Amino acid sequence: MQTTVLILHNILRWAVLLFGLLTVLNSFTGLIKKRPFTASDNKSNLFFMISCDIQLLIGLILYFSNGWFDKLKNFAQYKAIPVERFFAMEHMSMMLLAWILVHVGRVAVKRAGTDAAKHKKMLLFFGIAFILIIASIPWPFRQVLGEHPWFRWF
Repeated sequence: MQTTVLILHNILRWAVLLFGLLTVLNSFTGLIKKRPFTASDNKSNLFFMISCDIQLLIGLILYFSNGWFDKLKNFAQYKAIPVERFFAMEHMSMMLLAWILVHVGRVAVKRAGTDAAKHKKMLLFFGIAFILIIASIPWPFRQVLGEHPWFRWF
């Protein structure tokens, strides 16, 4: 069961990245080309938010079932171990912050008056969230975190 949840979390990462990139590109091109805020723009950030929500739920299952939360109680002994520190504290806190930014950004975009303001808020909130997400993923090239494959399969 644990392996299946980890595989789903890994696969869904690509959906989050795809919708996040699409949202940031839509907002950037909308701002530069001064185009109207379209239903496509709205859908891209909606799908980004939904994929982040699902990813958070799966991530919370992994966080609590793998004992990462328990390591926070004795964080002083784990903070010197990069893998332990990353998963117990850094990954969770940065991803949670990105999730909050996505939700706040979605509301801010809805409340913005003009199309330019919508694109600007979309770029600001979703852009920062996207950067946090990219920085918080345990990529395979981050050797200090151990081996993490690009794709996990069933």
